[in-house]
Amino acid sequence: MNEPIIKIGVTYTGTDEKHSNYVRWLKGNEHIEITTLSPLHTDLESIKDFDGILLSGGVDMHPKFYNSTVTDYPNAPQHFHEKRDEFEIAVFQKAQQNNIPVLAVCRGMQMVNCILGGNLTQDIGPEANGIHKFENHDKGHGINIVPATLLNEITGVDRTMTNSAHHQCINNLGEGLLVNCQSDDGIVEGIEWEHKENKPFFLGIQWHPERMYKFHLNELPATKNIRDRFIKEIKISGKVTS
Repeated sequence: MNEPIIKIGVTYTGTDEKHSNYVRWLKGNEHIEITTLSPLHTDLESIKDFDGILLSGGVDMHPKFYNSTVTDYPNAPQHFHEKRDEFEIAVFQKAQQNNIPVLAVCRGMQMVNCILGGNLTQDIGPEANGIHKFENHDKGHGINIVPATLLNEITGVDRTMTNSAHHQCINNLGEGLLVNCQSDDGIVEGIEWEHKENKPFFLGIQWHPERMYKFHLNELPATKNIRDRFIKEIKISGKVTS
């Protein structure tokens, strides 16, 4: 019997080097096929054929997608990528329609929040940026995990260390979501469904588990356990074929 092939679509984060981190992290030692998803090369109708979807990090989404007209905020990008925003919004919607497990990382988590009617703090400010914003390398800080949440179940801990590379954060929470962890300064670091019955697996995290190996943190529950649980959820979703 052929070994089942797990097919995961990963949205293109913007550079090949960063994208390769997701591929390496997800594949591990398993028989997993990774496909790069992008508005130029992906037919949206093909999303239904994937077993799992990872919404990656990257440049800030355009403020119009969370009903803001302010585009000149501190640390705003020189160029937004609206085609990417529109494409990834559609990818998430297709995944939901087809009961496909979704893992959303950094920008991906913020995007899901906005798709569901939430919005963002456009820049967390100098003090918080000193803790959270990428500056030549990722930063690191602790997170406090809410008891009895999915994230708590996955990690098995109430507190752990994560890396950090963001200057925006969730402000108003999207409909149907639950905050599952926060940093010590109160920034939302993770979200999940509030009511999980009859919904596909979804976890959103503000950190970058795919590159925690660079800091020798790849065995921490905030990276290893999340990857393993995502793959497990894909396998039990019933979509994987031989």
